[in-house]
Amino acid sequence: MVKLKKQRKKSSQKIRNQNKRNNILLGVIFILIGFAWFAFLYKPPTLQTNNLAKEPIIADQAFKKVSKESDVKSIIIPRLNIDLSVLPSKIKNGYWEVSETSASHGEGSANPGEGGNIVVFAHAKEGLFLGLRNIKKDDTVYILTKLRWYKYRISEIVSVYPNDITTVAPTASEILTLFTCSGFFDDKRLIVKAIPEE
Repeated sequence: MVKLKKQRKKSSQKIRNQNKRNNILLGVIFILIGFAWFAFLYKPPTLQTNNLAKEPIIADQAFKKVSKESDVKSIIIPRLNIDLSVLPSKIKNGYWEVSETSASHGEGSANPGEGGNIVVFAHAKEGLFLGLRNIKKDDTVYILTKLRWYKYRISEIVSVYPNDITTVAPTASEILTLFTCSGFFDDKRLIVKAIPEE
């Protein structure tokens, strides 16, 4: 009887040891598969600095390189603590250039007060437009020009692919369009539309 118990104990110990070895082996296999995927198959997205430079949705298709001096100097979104200077952004090789340190006002887009689509964009990073992902309808946006402040109210928030130029195309009535990177690996653009308020 005692011998039988000892044999059972040895047998169950053997099974436990075998299970441990199997689990360790499976773990090592999964780690190696993960490493192989990362090393050979994974293609990282382009760096944020290049990504947004190509971001502005094929600007010359929408604006035909219309050259006009930018009046936009600053943008403030009080609820999000966004307060940025805005630099003019020229069209280069079909895309708007993007500043690494400020927001950008797309060449050919409208200036505040003159009607049309005013396009302002920035990188989705801390100190720029990262906070834009928390914007809500009816939030207030202020744009400072050379002459005065303009007030806008958020009316629409959508996500589009970068080749959707309808969001930045010229409009008959005045609208402010803000955008930045969004989505998995920055494959989309967060588009925020705002209408003028008195």
